[in-house]
Amino acid sequence: MKGRMLAALVAAVAVGLAACGSSNDEESAQKDSSAPPAKAKQGGDLTVLYAADVDNIDPGITYYQYGFNVAYATQRPLYSFKPDDAKTPEPDLAEAAPEISADGKTVTIKIRPGVKFSPPVNRVVTSEDVAYGIERGFLKTVNGQYVGAYMGDLLGLKAFQDGKAKRIAGIETPDDTTIVFKLSRPRGAIFAGALALPASAPVPREYAAKFDAKNPTLYGPNQVATGPYMIANNASGKAVGYSPGKEIRLVRNPNWDAKTDYKPAYLDSITIREGVTPDVASRQILDGSKLVSGDFQLPAATLASASRQHKDQLVITPPTGRYRYIALNTRDKPFDNPDVRRAIVAAFDRDALRQAFGGPLTGQIPTHIIPPGQPGFEEAGGAKGPGDDFMANPKGDMAVAQEYMKKAGYASGKYDGTQTFHAVSDQATQQRNVAEVAQQQFAKLGFNVKTNFVTRDSMYTKFCQVPAQQPEICPSVGWLKDFADPEAILGPVFNGKNILEVGNSNFNLLDDPAVNAKMDKAEVVNDPAQRAQAWGQIDKDLTAIAPGILWLWDTQPMLHAKDVNPVVNKALATWDLNFTSIK
Repeated sequence: MKGRMLAALVAAVAVGLAACGSSNDEESAQKDSSAPPAKAKQGGDLTVLYAADVDNIDPGITYYQYGFNVAYATQRPLYSFKPDDAKTPEPDLAEAAPEISADGKTVTIKIRPGVKFSPPVNRVVTSEDVAYGIERGFLKTVNGQYVGAYMGDLLGLKAFQDGKAKRIAGIETPDDTTIVFKLSRPRGAIFAGALALPASAPVPREYAAKFDAKNPTLYGPNQVATGPYMIANNASGKAVGYSPGKEIRLVRNPNWDAKTDYKPAYLDSITIREGVTPDVASRQILDGSKLVSGDFQLPAATLASASRQHKDQLVITPPTGRYRYIALNTRDKPFDNPDVRRAIVAAFDRDALRQAFGGPLTGQIPTHIIPPGQPGFEEAGGAKGPGDDFMANPKGDMAVAQEYMKKAGYASGKYDGTQTFHAVSDQATQQRNVAEVAQQQFAKLGFNVKTNFVTRDSMYTKFCQVPAQQPEICPSVGWLKDFADPEAILGPVFNGKNILEVGNSNFNLLDDPAVNAKMDKAEVVNDPAQRAQAWGQIDKDLTAIAPGILWLWDTQPMLHAKDVNPVVNKALATWDLNFTSIK
């Protein structure tokens, strides 16, 4: 039983990616870029273009796809994912797969000897550094965004969080290369899966504690690295290579030893240039050198043109495991009423949202939450979905919508109040297009929506991830799987216990007691088939109460310059900076 539970769990993907891919000839013509060329060249400087800043450069805080991109290049969590395998985590700082006890309550891991921190720490990593890396995620100054969802069953956690204990009792380090996690519930498999996230990267207590004592922590701009790259720093460790909203400059970590790592790290440096305009950036990449796209969606015209004229520079991933939706604040009236939410979903022309985003090449219109290719997808109804009438017509059905509004108490079948509803949207081209179409769709049922457009990092960190500041509508949110498990797709986003004061990912602020109770039971189901069934049913239950407007199971179209050998990491659904090279 030991060491096998995680492998069985993460391998339980029920639907092959090819089975749910688009039949569009332009999409199917795209090459598989999840493996580096046989003779990739060492050296070179790559520039990645971002429209906005990352949410945070602290590896224990970031929970943004493109923040993870930086974290996986600069840090070595216990496990990570090879580019071509989004299902089975690869031992990274760990030596081998975790040993999980028969009762699912103990996880034991051996770490590799000889891995060193970057300057100015310059010493070998020990199990104690991994312990602190995870422990600090629970500090109020750090507020790790997912540690509670996946690691909240650690023994002694409450005493630590209440200030009654200096350490988490359930994290033990019997020697410098062994770490043992003890849990109150049989959650070993999901706990082990979460060890492939950046929060399991080591952090030196003696160096970081003084930064973590500040509120918020200052460790991010003073971090040390264990990965192939580090954010360029000065002698004291200050990250001089990070200029918020402008640039993140990654350089070689002089203490990285290739003999201890599976990642080739071909590039000499990686510069993330922030604040670009997507259409201008796209042209620069297609015509330029040593450039790849970053956090922005390709403009519709660019995507259409590239799919015809620049196929050798366009990569479209298979379904990513992400769903995009418009979040409705379920704490606020009238969105606290499920019938109102069902009415809004029914009224929406979700195909119009997809067209605004770039058309069919960007993905499929959902029939429920769990995306294709993920465990629980078939159990939730597969491509046909569970059959809810308000989800039946992707172009909208006003008759169904008005019936639900009448059930909610609006005799006219439309909202008859005088309130103006506020939305905060990503200002990037494609997201802005979607938000503007959404505003028109809300109006069909009488909802007057005023949208504030901001940068993506501001949208998340100042508004949609902060319940006290959250508007009634967040039209630009989405969720990319943390790893291949249905709980990682539904739990952080819809379980009421995962609502956080900051860094919140339950964008709907949904706290439904019946759904929460089912999730609590499903969390401790470890048999892969039974687990997929339990979470598939939860997907059906969630879809039925319409917490938001699901409009896309996405792919990820990306561009690269002709002189770049791009490699896609399927788990992260973007470029793998550790495997990409210059021709």
